[in-house]
Amino acid sequence: MAEGTRAGQVTHYYNNISVAIVELIQTISMGDRLHFLGSHTDFRQTVKSMQVEHEEIETASAGQEVGIKVKQRVRPGDSVFLLEEE
Repeated sequence: MAEGTRAGQVTHYYNNISVAIVELIQTISMGDRLHFLGSHTDFRQTVKSMQVEHEEIETASAGQEVGIKVKQRVRPGDSVFLLEEE
C-alpha cells in the first residue's frame, strides 16, 4: 500500500554499489523519508546519500535524475513516495 506523495520512479539500479537512479517529479532532500514500492519491492528509508553526476547534493528538484544509496534492491519501474513527517 502506497503512503505519502509520489516523488518519482526508479529508472536503474546498480547492484554492486546499491544505488537507485530515480527520476523525480517532486523535490526531495537529505533526511527525507522515502517509501520504495513495486511488485517485488516494499521498504522505507531515510535519504542519507544522494548524488547528481557523482556530486553529493542536499536537495534534488523535480525533473532531475538522482542516485540514492538504498538498503535493499530496487527495480526499474518501482515507485518512490515521499513520506510525511510524523
